[in-house]
Amino acid sequence: MPKVIIYTTKICPYCVRAKLLLQRKEVAFEEIRIDTDLEQLRIMMERSRRRTVPQIFIDDFHVGGFDDLAALEAGGELDPLLGR
Repeated sequence: MPKVIIYTTKICPYCVRAKLLLQRKEVAFEEIRIDTDLEQLRIMMERSRRRTVPQIFIDDFHVGGFDDLAALEAGGELDPLLGR
């Protein structure tokens, strides 16, 4: 099973939606809060080249944000990325 990482903040509705989508699919993920750890913010920005949350990674593949995750799901492309 690929490793899923989601960078979030406490008050981010798109973060909540992304986590709910992954939970509905019974996908385990590591949540990294960037609002409580500025070093993780720096890492997220370096990895994604973006400043917004959520930023979602499946192994080394940068999915992007919630809209990108939802588009992969709608297009039937998420399950293959998750090894299903």
